[in-house]
Amino acid sequence: MRYEDYEFLRFERRDNGVLAVTINRPEKLNAANNTLHREFAQIWLTVKNDPTVRVVVITGAGRAFSAGGDLNEEIDKLGKIEPIISMGEGALDIVYNMINLDKPVISAINGPAAGAGLAVALTADISIIAEEARITDAHVNIGVTSGDHAVMMWPLYCGIPKSKLYLLTADLLDGREAERIGLVSMCKPLSELLPTAFELADRIGKKPQRAVQWTKRCLNHWLRQAAPIFDLSVAYEGLNFMEPDAREGMEAFLQKRPAQFPSNR
Repeated sequence: MRYEDYEFLRFERRDNGVLAVTINRPEKLNAANNTLHREFAQIWLTVKNDPTVRVVVITGAGRAFSAGGDLNEEIDKLGKIEPIISMGEGALDIVYNMINLDKPVISAINGPAAGAGLAVALTADISIIAEEARITDAHVNIGVTSGDHAVMMWPLYCGIPKSKLYLLTADLLDGREAERIGLVSMCKPLSELLPTAFELADRIGKKPQRAVQWTKRCLNHWLRQAAPIFDLSVAYEGLNFMEPDAREGMEAFLQKRPAQFPSNR
């Protein structure tokens, strides 16, 4: 895809080979509908093939980074094997395309992040979060396995005990807690978020690029070793989307009521 082909991503070229990417669906808190989900996967291939880009900074328009998947679309896929497989392949593509991009990515997490948006935010090589921003991997709340990125990455970032605490409860973390447990690189006041991200991007953009890119490539072998965990989680998530718990979880979320999961009756 060319930059002009993207519907929900906005681009700004800056000095030192820095590309600013803004997730631009603010009226929906930048939630990932089918189109944006594909764009989350494709943009890293576009950047990979753009020799003018050295570093990417990605953030969200408005008050959110990206509030997860658009459940109004996802609920229509329940019980349908082909759309569920396609959705799982898309989740794999987002993370693997970011891991396999040698150019560094910095996320500026300006507000709520969940689902595919959180996968982008935390697969970034350097993640900077606003103090009041709240994030969660809420898969279990809608009756499905945590399948976007977290079971592969969070144990490497913050250890098994904290990963289990937050992935099994789906509790929210604010920026301060996310930094405290090591889930993100840095926490800043919102007013300092983008200036910090761009200052880092400028510094990295001025460094010898082959050395930077190959250092990232080597570091990401830690993640590649955990790839079977990620693939398994996506497969289990797909199976869960065929079960009654997922329908109840999604319907309860959209209807803003407590879920009554069939597996608990």
